[in-house]
Amino acid sequence: MTERFEIVEKTILSMLESKKYLALRDVLSTMNPVDIAEIFVELEPRQIPLLFRLLPKEIAAEAFSEMESDAQEVLIQGFSDNELKSLLDELYADDAAELVEEMPASVVKRILRHATPEMRRDINQILRYPENSAGSLMTTEYVTLRPQMTVEESILRIRRQGVDKETIYTCYVTQGRKLLGIVTVKDLLLCDDDETKVADIMLTNIISVNTHTDQEEVAKMFAKYNFLALPVVDMESRMVGIVTFDDAMDVLEEETTEDIELMGGMLPSEKTYLKSSVWELFKNRIPWLLLLMISATFTGMIITSFEGALAAQAALTAYIPMLMGTGGNSGSQSSVTIIRALSLGELDWDDLPRVIWKEIRTAVLCGVVLAVVCFGKIWLIDRMLLGNTQITLMVDAVVCLALAVTVLAAKLVGAALPIGAKLLRLDPAVMASPFITSIVDALSLLVYFLFAHMLLGV
Repeated sequence: MTERFEIVEKTILSMLESKKYLALRDVLSTMNPVDIAEIFVELEPRQIPLLFRLLPKEIAAEAFSEMESDAQEVLIQGFSDNELKSLLDELYADDAAELVEEMPASVVKRILRHATPEMRRDINQILRYPENSAGSLMTTEYVTLRPQMTVEESILRIRRQGVDKETIYTCYVTQGRKLLGIVTVKDLLLCDDDETKVADIMLTNIISVNTHTDQEEVAKMFAKYNFLALPVVDMESRMVGIVTFDDAMDVLEEETTEDIELMGGMLPSEKTYLKSSVWELFKNRIPWLLLLMISATFTGMIITSFEGALAAQAALTAYIPMLMGTGGNSGSQSSVTIIRALSLGELDWDDLPRVIWKEIRTAVLCGVVLAVVCFGKIWLIDRMLLGNTQITLMVDAVVCLALAVTVLAAKLVGAALPIGAKLLRLDPAVMASPFITSIVDALSLLVYFLFAHMLLGV
């Protein structure tokens, strides 16, 4: 599929350069608006208005709403007043609100000047809600029915109103803006009697969200209940909008990207990689790098304090990287597993005892296997094959015991910290690999030198 799109993309760019506009318009009319929006990423600023004007009117607005903000800004600045007004008339309220949120102030003024009073009202309503809330994510364009309406009247109302609505499959039954129930187009079409009242067939067990509900929680509800749309109500249970499936998918992608960046030791970025400047990448990465570099000071202090032990048993030095690396990897395994479970709503603070008990048993199994394999590797390869006479059975025992205990400590730390972060209302993804590794590095060295002191007397 990707290869086919690349071929189409190259063909369109070639036709645009060759000025084959009629043929190009025919090709664009057969394409999905989302694919068309991706092509605009490859265009030079001078080419963007030209290609957009070749789009059939029925798909131009949808393609525009899927474009990157840079391309949208170029188009708006090049539009005539009539072109801008025509475009705004075709946009859904949530797309228009997102456009206003991303554009510079000068562009926003022009957009609002040419928007209809109804559009300006809807934009202001969406933008007044907190960022990343259901209210900021919703659209105010949906079909409402009255409980006393008949099936025939309802279908007629959908035909009249549905043209400008983002979705018509699910209709919302309201009375004085109070949400009473929902009814689907399927329910209406399959009803035997056209005179049946909507109140008799509507579903009253409604799942809805508040305008201030976090957008990630909203997206999880779509995954859990397989919704196509989810009603949004205010503090007084009055319906104010709906969140649609496509917007929920965008939120899931955004939140997952943010978690991955945090787990990699970076501040989240609002732009894609290619759109981010070197300075922006630097600002997102340097805080964590500075923090982790400073935290490594503690590791250095521990090694320095045990210089005498390392001098007495030089063979111990060679196994420090292996011990710290295995401990870090063990902690990362647990933290990633727990962070993912927390993000899916599978775990809570009350589950901590069960998590700790499970991680202890897992760590014991992993630690025993690693210690046995490590013991054989050190004795057979380092001692016998490579002829390192400084390695004795006690040195081998110190390394392997420290390894087993380090794995146990690392897995407990990796499991407990993300849950603790959740309790403190922090993003559990912060407690991921870089942070866990720094803590486990210090723990592994303390455990290592403790066993060396106990068994070797150094």
